[in-house]
Amino acid sequence: MSRKPMVRPGGRSARVQAAVHTAVRELLAEVGRDALTVPLVAHRAGVTPSTVYRRWGDLQELLSDVAVERLRPDTAPEDHGDLRSDLTAWAEQFLDEMASPSGRAYIRDALLGDPDGGNAGQCSAYAAEQIDAILTRAIDRQENTPAVETVMDGVVAPLMYRILFRPAGLAPAYARRLVAELLDPRAGRTA
Repeated sequence: MSRKPMVRPGGRSARVQAAVHTAVRELLAEVGRDALTVPLVAHRAGVTPSTVYRRWGDLQELLSDVAVERLRPDTAPEDHGDLRSDLTAWAEQFLDEMASPSGRAYIRDALLGDPDGGNAGQCSAYAAEQIDAILTRAIDRQENTPAVETVMDGVVAPLMYRILFRPAGLAPAYARRLVAELLDPRAGRTA
């Protein structure tokens, strides 16, 4: 069972988590993943290795926790004025970020260090929250909108599948096509 650190906003726990996460990100950039160890992270963060082991269990669970935090969107989706434009821009950005080498590494870490699937659920929730914000704006503009789960199934799921298993040749046109087919099923499937 995966250990999840309990974090109280502003408390020592939050400070330790922030220091350890920062140390992981810095060390990944400096020494690379293969040289990363719990003692190295602990030293950089100013904590003992036992603190890291107690809170995260092992290096993979720590990397998973850092990855989930890094996959959290920083901002609300941009408003381009209509559902098609908003959803297309979001899908293209999602594809660009997740298909990047760092995005793929974060996805891999998030999943590998979390055998019970909680991190996958959290990452899915991030995408669903972004989609919900886009759909809420469209509803406010009195546009016809699909359900959040319909967008997750028709856009996010195929994007993630391609990112993880068939990334060769993946381009923004694929994201645009998924959105177009979702919003106008009569458009039909093409290559």
